Amino acid sequence: MQNKVDHLKLYYPKNWKEYELLDSGDGEKLEKFGRVTTWRPEPQALWSKALPVKEWERLAHVRFIQKGSHSGTWKKLKDCPDQWQLTYSANGLYNLTFNLSLTAFKHVGIFPEQADNWDFIFNEVSELKKHMQPVKVLNLFAYTGGASLAAKAAGADVTHVDSVKQVIGWSRQNMESSQLTDIRWVVEDAFKFVQREVRRGNHYHGVILDPPAYGIGTNGERWKLDEQINALLQEVKQLLAPSHFIVLNMYSLGMSALITENLMHSIFGSKTAASEVGELYLPSSTGQKLPLGILARFKSGYTL
Repeated sequence: MQNKVDHLKLYYPKNWKEYELLDSGDGEKLEKFGRVTTWRPEPQALWSKALPVKEWERLAHVRFIQKGSHSGTWKKLKDCPDQWQLTYSANGLYNLTFNLSLTAFKHVGIFPEQADNWDFIFNEVSELKKHMQPVKVLNLFAYTGGASLAAKAAGADVTHVDSVKQVIGWSRQNMESSQLTDIRWVVEDAFKFVQREVRRGNHYHGVILDPPAYGIGTNGERWKLDEQINALLQEVKQLLAPSHFIVLNMYSLGMSALITENLMHSIFGSKTAASEVGELYLPSSTGQKLPLGILARFKSGYTL
């Protein structure tokens, strides 16, 4: 019997030039997003800070002060903009520009660890284009669109789905700043959209999922990851073209790589689902590895 644990891996982005995780610990993280350094909560950072608090105070431009379970305010420690841009360049293959903002939910509009997935998506779309045209990619729970931009930069026909209209507007701004065009925007509950696409008989060569632990759809639909992810992936399976790739991220404290591997194996089978399963993290300048979600990726039906 195969020991599945042998191929669980760690993944991190390798091409960032304008982002850096400076330190983490005591439930917080210190990050440099271009010209702005932020200090904000991070529930997975259970260890002690490597740098003294005075150094965090010296480096940070702004600190997030938690006011409730999901919101708070930013306290400026130095002069800094409320909005600015950040560019991701993957060894000259493609460039993405993100519009960042200090939101009331501690986010700034980008999850930098996802850059490892952007490179994977760009490479897979580029490879698929050697065999077929067009290459159709579906991005579910798409947030501000990093994965959508990477797929579009590689030449895919991209459908971007998110239930929050304001976030779709943010994604469109990122597309325009990245000098890209023609992403299809869909403001809808991701599960409902997938079910309707299955009924329509539509298929995609790439499907990207980054579901939250909890969420509310456009019409009040309730999403709970541990209760619905299995059913959603069953539907997604029906959308796959013969040649395809899948990227699944799950940032939830209740999930593990083994749960994710078993889930993918039960739905998609052993040959493809075992391709890449593991943990996504950001390395810090002070030596820690900050875990930021479970990752599963696979591809099938085309020669690499």
